[in-house]
Amino acid sequence: MGRTEMSQEELRRVEVLARVRSKQLQVVDASRLLGVSYRQAKRLWKRYREGGPAGLKHRSAGRESHHAYAWKFRQRVLRLVREKYGGPVGERFGPTLAAEHLASEDHLRVDAETLRRWMLREGLWSRERKRSKHRQRRERKEHFGELVQMDGSFHAWLEERGPGGCLIDMADDATNTTWAQMGEQETIWAVSDALRGWMAQYGVPLALYVDWKNLYKRQANAGERLRGEEPITQFGRMCRKLGIELIAASSPQAKGRIERMHGTHQDRLVKKLRRRAISTYGVANIYLHQEYLPEHNRRFARPAAKRENYHRRVPRAQELERIFRLESERTVAEDRVVRYDNRYFQLEPSRRQDAPARSKVLVYEGRQGGITIEYRGREMRYREIAAPARPTAEAGRSEWQRKAVAASVRHKPAANHPWQQAARQAALRKSLRLPSSTPPPSLGWPSALP
Repeated sequence: MGRTEMSQEELRRVEVLARVRSKQLQVVDASRLLGVSYRQAKRLWKRYREGGPAGLKHRSAGRESHHAYAWKFRQRVLRLVREKYGGPVGERFGPTLAAEHLASEDHLRVDAETLRRWMLREGLWSRERKRSKHRQRRERKEHFGELVQMDGSFHAWLEERGPGGCLIDMADDATNTTWAQMGEQETIWAVSDALRGWMAQYGVPLALYVDWKNLYKRQANAGERLRGEEPITQFGRMCRKLGIELIAASSPQAKGRIERMHGTHQDRLVKKLRRRAISTYGVANIYLHQEYLPEHNRRFARPAAKRENYHRRVPRAQELERIFRLESERTVAEDRVVRYDNRYFQLEPSRRQDAPARSKVLVYEGRQGGITIEYRGREMRYREIAAPARPTAEAGRSEWQRKAVAASVRHKPAANHPWQQAARQAALRKSLRLPSSTPPPSLGWPSALP
């Protein structure tokens, strides 16, 4: 329906023309004050004389627009919103998302703003904006691939259909281009898989913007501070080999763009997964990469300020396997055994230079759990052996120690032993407060008592 109240412009015309009626102004003065031509001012003055203030109201006020949606169409749309896209707060679709699904699933096209007004009027949508402290927004980078923000978002992505999980989200700072991967935890392999997925799609970025987490970047410990060493994580080592600068954000507000992206996914992606009845993260990732992310990037991505692409060439597959693996330094024992993660590896003789005892070797663990041991850049041959049995305390004693321990074990007398009877007699005297020379009364004690 159209509006019925008068606009500010119409009220201003009433005020000016009322001054014309009271002879304070002439019509030519009213035209200047109203910013209209003299002929238009005469027409307005005539309407005011004949109809009063109501005569200045727009003739279409209160009438149905010729471009308005049909009443039956509006009721059909609202019924679908109520049945398919409604629900309690947090589950219902917003007007924009509902308009998209009405067009794609129900073949009903309605403008999102029009649907917003309809839903507000019917009580199907209400949203209060949370106002927070104003912070100056950091300027975007100018080139695609110059800076990629990376963060994990823990959420009930599958709702009650599956376990809670983490969405590893990556978004280009210049273009909002997004790539994501779902899993149950934010682990070193989860974030490295996400980075490899981005690289396969776009190339190696110049820098990553991450959290101050031990997974990405950590503070130096006491030993590193004394030695002046820069602390590095396993993921940081992988990025260094790729030539990616790792930048840690000082606060959640500093990476506000990726945080807002999390909110978008938590609203839209959860509802889309619910519509598909997806209950596992494997199926969710297939849907994510084949449908959701392409649609998301078409809608939310933007062109970079400058057209140059800062992504670099991706290394070959064999080189990538050497980059994306865990690296740990270990010391070779006297028997040339290397211990790693409670596993024992016996180094075998080699024609090349062997790793001597007490030397340092690097142990690498791949994505699938494969182990590689290198000494000065050369791979060492090894075989995994069983963990040595722990010696018991008895096995570590000599013959005379075992005899001494056996002799030191006190023998406990039987219950009817005279020593036990004497102890009972003394306790009874004490309880009856009798002198030590007085025998206690007979309570079934043996006749041999003194």
